[in-house]
Amino acid sequence: MPTELMNILGTDIISGLAQAAGAVALCLGVVALCRWFAVHVEREAVSSLARGLVQMAIVGTILALLLQGSLLIGALILLGMTFAAAVTAARRLPEIKGALLLSFYAIAAGAGVAIVEMLATGTLQVQIAMLVPVGSMIIANAMNASAQAAERFKAEVTAHVGQIEAGLALGADPVTTVAPYVQSAVYASLLPRLDMLKSLGLVWIPGVMAGMVLSGTSPLYAGIYQFIIVAMILAASGITGLVMTLLMRMQAFSPAAQLTMRPHGAGLAAPGGGNVRFH
Repeated sequence: MPTELMNILGTDIISGLAQAAGAVALCLGVVALCRWFAVHVEREAVSSLARGLVQMAIVGTILALLLQGSLLIGALILLGMTFAAAVTAARRLPEIKGALLLSFYAIAAGAGVAIVEMLATGTLQVQIAMLVPVGSMIIANAMNASAQAAERFKAEVTAHVGQIEAGLALGADPVTTVAPYVQSAVYASLLPRLDMLKSLGLVWIPGVMAGMVLSGTSPLYAGIYQFIIVAMILAASGITGLVMTLLMRMQAFSPAAQLTMRPHGAGLAAPGGGNVRFH
């Protein structure tokens, strides 16, 4: 690598670290302010800031090395991101059996459909420099949609155990008894993305559009392209939320159509004695 390029990279890194230090200082100031009001997030904030910086530095290094990589390499990177997203979502669902696999299936379904559609229409190119950043945005939103749908469905079902069991006792099938809670969970996973789409351009100008404009792309095209990305985020979130909720619905009942999803600590008497818990 030429000496001039090395010098430029070194200057950019030093400048970036100095700017990152300023951002961290402000975040720590906010943490100190929160502590003043007895909101203790010190350990989590420091850990998150450190992890975020290290992770982004690693990602930047990997992208620099693989910038000319093939579609296969890009797909493997996105697959790794999907698994990492599933792990993160599953941590928010400690009481749900098989949460990791459920999250992975749901995120992969939602993000996969959106990314494949963008590749098929030419909206997204196979170059890693474009595929990975855009794909990661879709995966990240699918991750949030997965966790939001699962949390809402579990909360709704455990709050309405009596109504569900009354319906089962009257002969209703399990799908019918939880149908309103499926709808509520899927809507909860879509609502943040719907609000994002409504406020697009009015409340916030996303980074992709800003970057395209700064690089010389037509502002009109940049705006349309940003809309496409947010629309794909909405589609991926909808698929992810629906898949996650339906997978959880399958786990909410025993083969004998008994409700097994209950508030923490509550159990369902099993024919052989003991309790069945949803965890």
